[in-house]
Amino acid sequence: MLFKVIEYSHNKSGRGNASIRIKARNMLTGSNIEKTFQSGDRVQDVRLDFHTVSYLYRDGDLYYFMDSETFEQPGIRGDVLGDDALYLKEGMEVKLTYYKGEPLAIELPTSVELKVLEAEVAVRGDTATGVTKKVKTESGLEVQCPNFVKTGDVIRVDTRTGEYVTRV
Repeated sequence: MLFKVIEYSHNKSGRGNASIRIKARNMLTGSNIEKTFQSGDRVQDVRLDFHTVSYLYRDGDLYYFMDSETFEQPGIRGDVLGDDALYLKEGMEVKLTYYKGEPLAIELPTSVELKVLEAEVAVRGDTATGVTKKVKTESGLEVQCPNFVKTGDVIRVDTRTGEYVTRV
């Protein structure tokens, strides 16, 4: 089985060995697991290949990309991509991870620019302390933004945290 570590924590109690607790995603099925390893446990490393690809389109539950060198068009299931799919825009370049010739995951840029399709109406005079509102972007991602962001604006969103960075 092939897993990608999503979160980890290193715990050291007063006595005994340290333990490492992880949350990981099965790269083939998209399911999540939690596992604890003791200090000194070993896991097998695997060889992964990386290709630069451009996002083309979505067809049902499959997301299609085009390899910049070979012009192949691999498809990846939405459940394997998880929340990363919400940051994809047509034509966007990402790094695609392959294992034994099978596409597994994408590596997004640290931030993406998305157009706001829906924005809650700001309440006039409600500006005392950095009030935010929820907006919906062209990719379906919902982001908390400052009150001045409106429908039609383009915003930059951090792909690691899903938080608003700035208006573009």
